[in-house]
Amino acid sequence: MRVHVVSDVHGNTAALARAADGADGLIVLGDLLEFVDYHDPERGIMGRLLGAEVSAAFGRFRAVGDRAGMLDLLGRSWARFDDPRAVVSEAVGEHYDEVFGVLEKMDVPVWAIPGNVDMPELWPEFRGACHAVDGTVVTIGGVRVGFAGGVPLPPGVSPRRHGPWQPYFLTSERFDADLAALGPCEVLCTHAPPQMPDLAYDVVARRSEASSPALRERIRTEQPSHALFGHVHQPLAARARLGRAECVNVGHFRKTERPYVLRW
Repeated sequence: MRVHVVSDVHGNTAALARAADGADGLIVLGDLLEFVDYHDPERGIMGRLLGAEVSAAFGRFRAVGDRAGMLDLLGRSWARFDDPRAVVSEAVGEHYDEVFGVLEKMDVPVWAIPGNVDMPELWPEFRGACHAVDGTVVTIGGVRVGFAGGVPLPPGVSPRRHGPWQPYFLTSERFDADLAALGPCEVLCTHAPPQMPDLAYDVVARRSEASSPALRERIRTEQPSHALFGHVHQPLAARARLGRAECVNVGHFRKTERPYVLRW
């Protein structure tokens, strides 16, 4: 059995169309959307709707951790629309039309979970394109594979519920509960990494990205053969061992255009 695994597609549909070549199945670990393109502010949903100047300014605020500046910028920018949430939903839907359209043409099964950039509430519209497996354990070629999407926030922090676009961040309690509800599995697939410094640190952003201590403990305790994830685009380390478990960041697919190959 050969299964290809990708994460952080961020709108690279040309490469996604080739991602399952030679495989018996494809696993997508989230971030199908490109909401903000930090390298080309004219691209991405924000660039298209608000313009390159706003998108670039958002990237600068995020780079220095100026949350107040980001929120002020977004509040003023989205105010140009009568119904910003409807505008964003329409743009996201159009983006998903393209991405899920590629998945629908695959000649192998596709299993997918949402990342923090995704809007999973819109996924039911595209249920024919893939198996949406967030919060489930699926037997693939005789191997039990568990899936948990989204990204946990630090303890005590709740997701923001205002604004037209709400990233798929979860409270730590919700993420931990979703993870705990999974049955036993031999391969564990998430968007977020386990809380291990080398795996969570992004060397370009120069900060540790959101990660999960509960995921680390589950891996340490249950020892799956593999724990696969994405989210961190330029990790200090792409893989690490935790006991016998191989913990692997499958890569920033938008940039690498190479799937991780899992065989059994």
